Amino acid sequence: MKKYFFFLLIIFPLIFNECKADNPAKASVTGTSGNNVVVQMTNETFKKMIFNYEVNKEWKYEGNKPAIIDFYADWCPPCRQLSPLVEEIAKEYTGKIDVYKVDTDKETTLAQALGITNLPTLLFIPAKGKPQVTMGAIPRESLVKAINEILLIK
Repeated sequence: MKKYFFFLLIIFPLIFNECKADNPAKASVTGTSGNNVVVQMTNETFKKMIFNYEVNKEWKYEGNKPAIIDFYADWCPPCRQLSPLVEEIAKEYTGKIDVYKVDTDKETTLAQALGITNLPTLLFIPAKGKPQVTMGAIPRESLVKAINEILLIK
C-alpha cells in the first residue's frame, strides 16, 4: 500500500505537468482573474504589438519593453496552476516587462502560426534579440531566473 501511495504521489503531478494544445476537453474554470496587469492578446494585437509574422520572415520585435506571453487554455490544469503565478509576476515587474496571455482555443490561428503544441507555453521576448520558449508549468524560481537572465539583462 505504501508503494502504491508513493507511486501516485510522485507520478500524478508529472502527468499533469503539461497539456497538448489540441486537447478538446473543456473545463468550466477561467484562465484569468480579470486584473488589468496581464493583457489578453489576440492574433491581431500580437501582429501589431509583438511580431507581424505575415509580413516579416525574420524576427522583428515591435515592442519597446521585454515581454512574456502565456499561451494557455481554460481546460488545461497546468495552465490554471501557472496563471496566478503569471499574474503575480506581472504585478511584481510592472513597468519593467509587459505580460500577455493568449487563449489558444480562441486564437488558434496565432497558436498554429507560432507552432504552439503544448500548454502552457511561455514565450520570453527580450527587447533586443530572439525570443525563447519554455513549456509546462514552471516553478516561480525558474520563472524569475528566466526573467532576470533573458529579459532584464543590460
